[in-house]
Amino acid sequence: MENRMDKNRNRSKWLLIAAILICTELFTVSVLKVDIFARAPKNTGDYGVFLNADSDDIKEMHGFSTVVIDAFENSAEDVALLHSKGCAVYSYINVGSIENWRSYYERYKHLAIGKYEHWEDEEWVNVSDKSWQDFVVNELAKTISDNGADGFFVDNADVYYKYPSDDIYYGLVNIMTGLKGYGKPVIINGGDNFVSRLIREEKSGIITGVNQESVFTRIKNYKKDRFGKQKKSDREYFQEYLAECKGAGLDVYLLEYTKSRRLVERIRKYCAENGFKYYVSDSLGLKWSEKALK
Repeated sequence: MENRMDKNRNRSKWLLIAAILICTELFTVSVLKVDIFARAPKNTGDYGVFLNADSDDIKEMHGFSTVVIDAFENSAEDVALLHSKGCAVYSYINVGSIENWRSYYERYKHLAIGKYEHWEDEEWVNVSDKSWQDFVVNELAKTISDNGADGFFVDNADVYYKYPSDDIYYGLVNIMTGLKGYGKPVIINGGDNFVSRLIREEKSGIITGVNQESVFTRIKNYKKDRFGKQKKSDREYFQEYLAECKGAGLDVYLLEYTKSRRLVERIRKYCAENGFKYYVSDSLGLKWSEKALK
């Protein structure tokens, strides 16, 4: 009986040791995972979106091979400085809405067709109007091109989602065709309904790529920079859409808003698996900051 008790004691001792070793291993792995999330930079440096960067920001900007700025508001000298740092420069160009602080607002405010939710200084614009198409292609885009931008980052093609008529669709087609005439890449930010129709009608050759915001993340509060995890149904929809774009030969970029390192790792893995580029910001302001590299 004593031998049996000794055996039981020995067994209990070894089980306790094994349990301690397992717990230690699990704790070590958890610490390593946290350390990896904490240390890995959130952006690769392949792609950065800094729409509100001014000349001072551009002087400090580094670490990115492709950047998006507003080359209508920024100068040719700003673009040249970025080129000297080895950056390809894409310029923001707003084709589907009009902001009340732009120098051309008074000339075209009569073409506004509706309020823009969450952006109080902006209104949707009637892209079917020939004068607007002419302005965007021959004046706005020309200034951007003359300032040295390497490509166009086209915003608010979502006007077709808001006002889904053939007039709006073909107005956007005319604008994209005009932009393509500059011989530079044309990337559409958002505009999934418009792009999907281009693909269905075999017209996607008038653009070269898409940038999709909020595939894995969502904006919970626009004024306070509060972000969350995207709904599963929305994420799956955008992933299917981006697969469609990739299949059509379009370049794919993601722009995400989050402060969560775990979400950043999901974004990084997804883009690496699919050959996409991405930029993660912790602010809707999209200003340059050293934090972009951390």
